[in-house]
Amino acid sequence: EVNLLSLTGSHHRKITQIFLDAESKSRSIIHSRLMSKPQPVAVTTPTENEKSYEEEHVHSVYQTIASHFSDTRYKPWPVVEDFLNGLELGSIGADIGCGNGKYIGVNPNVCVLGSDRSSNLIQIVRDRGFEGMVCDGLNTPYRTDAFDFAISIAVIHHFSTPERRRSAIKEILRVVKPGSPILIFVWALEQSKFSKRNFDKTQQDVFVPWMLSTAKPNTDEAVVEESSKKVYQRYYHLFAQGELDELIVETGMADISRSGYDRDNHYVIAIKK
Repeated sequence: EVNLLSLTGSHHRKITQIFLDAESKSRSIIHSRLMSKPQPVAVTTPTENEKSYEEEHVHSVYQTIASHFSDTRYKPWPVVEDFLNGLELGSIGADIGCGNGKYIGVNPNVCVLGSDRSSNLIQIVRDRGFEGMVCDGLNTPYRTDAFDFAISIAVIHHFSTPERRRSAIKEILRVVKPGSPILIFVWALEQSKFSKRNFDKTQQDVFVPWMLSTAKPNTDEAVVEESSKKVYQRYYHLFAQGELDELIVETGMADISRSGYDRDNHYVIAIKK
């Protein structure tokens, strides 16, 4: 053990330089690894045929990567977990864009019905013993004013125009009762220094790559060749601070109860009028 207080000035400077060099090398390695992977690419969003665009760059991608994607989605985010656990006993709600259903069973004292555009993800939901159906987030089959709450976690950012994002929020609000809460999460343009996401702060519309390995199971990652990996591009709109709040206010259907930033996402809890 080194007692820094007993070191001479020159020795202290040498030790300090060693630490600085090690930190610099570590940052260099991290940067190198990030740059060796496919990076987000800025895109121009369509002015027509938006549905086809999303089919190609969102829906079909999640159909393909569903199993691999599900394996990486297992731990609930704290804000969502707290929201669900704070609901009244016996509440019935909707998880619109539920993915693999990781939030459906968080609170066993409420009933959550899941829905997603990907049939492969919904099959995973059903295999886990939860309720889930395939439907479009812009046109769910639920009755108006049917639910006590609704959540939509990391979904709205996949809609390619402001109008479609606003419509998706309106649909979430449509299905809950007046006075009921909704919780929406979206990816943030503003990323923390600890984020793995490498975004250009001047570009809000991007393709974010998903690297899917076609190597056989139990293959050592170190020997997996690049040829065994395929990259799929998913469309995202990166929300600037306050942008989600504005969209919700523009619907004229809800008042914002709380908004914040968590795990490189923006979120809003709103109450239907």
